Amino acid sequence: MRCYEIAAGSTSLEGLKRAERPDPRPSAREVLVRVRACSLNYRDQAVVTGNYFGGSVQRNTIPLSDGAGEVVAIGPAVTRFQVGDRVAGTFFQTWIDGPPRRAPALGSPLDGMLAEYVALDEDGVVPIASTLSYEEAACLPCAGVTAWHALASGKRLLPGDVVLAIGTGGVAMLAVQIASAMGARVVVTSSSDEKIARAKAIGAFGGVNYRTRPDWADGVLELTGGRGADHVVELGGAGTLAQSFKALAMSGEINLIGVLAGHQGDTGPHALMLKGGNMRGIFVGSAAMATDLNRAIDANGIKPVIGKTFGFDEARAAWEYALSPALFGKVVITV
Repeated sequence: MRCYEIAAGSTSLEGLKRAERPDPRPSAREVLVRVRACSLNYRDQAVVTGNYFGGSVQRNTIPLSDGAGEVVAIGPAVTRFQVGDRVAGTFFQTWIDGPPRRAPALGSPLDGMLAEYVALDEDGVVPIASTLSYEEAACLPCAGVTAWHALASGKRLLPGDVVLAIGTGGVAMLAVQIASAMGARVVVTSSSDEKIARAKAIGAFGGVNYRTRPDWADGVLELTGGRGADHVVELGGAGTLAQSFKALAMSGEINLIGVLAGHQGDTGPHALMLKGGNMRGIFVGSAAMATDLNRAIDANGIKPVIGKTFGFDEARAAWEYALSPALFGKVVITV
């Protein structure tokens, strides 16, 4: 089968190479999936450059945690799926339900989805929403489940609540769509007025350009009549936390997810004390969350925002585009 590998010890995109491997065969509890589409996340940039948790990959590793396709064979002990079912892999292969747990993830340390075929444990795949294409469904395993985890657990999200999404990447845009479907009002931040307009087109009611207004928390407070955000989908990390604390509403919650704005900044949490707020860490989610998300997608007619789609032979270009200022929503590779 055709696949891509990140070479052991890779520290740059030069480590991403086309490869051939034998077609996998499913073991007793595995399903064999013919992958039709994959999507990229910020994490995939860190894996190929050796900057992800644990450093460079220790063996040649098939990248990407996110992919969708159809089941083409099943092991003799499989009970949950049949040949022909449309499925997606789950980011964590052994986090089925319940509280967060340490579990191996696709794309590092496990082989990922950027291959023609993958064999996965039946508990490591979920049915995809019937209303989505494979390309759209491939956007959900990491970014979608992360947004769902942030908004559908923890502090209860009520109709009329204000949600602040940092940026306009995959997690942020799915957060806009999910929160809007739940009756919330969503504000986004971006360095581009054009991207803010695109976010409004899919459900956001306002946005603040942090390039023209570095103290963007004041803009969030103005848009919300001084209330601030009841829920913050915090994707910037240390570089944006101080502003997120300032933009937080009384008794609000910050969902700490990413490090897109770097590791340097004021992370002092005392502002939470003054607002009676809280902050919790979000690291993707469980298979149960993925299942609930796909049901919500079908029920609300949500279509993940795909910024650009690349062919299988254009994988390197997909990585490069995902790092460019043009990025909006998700980047997809068809297989």
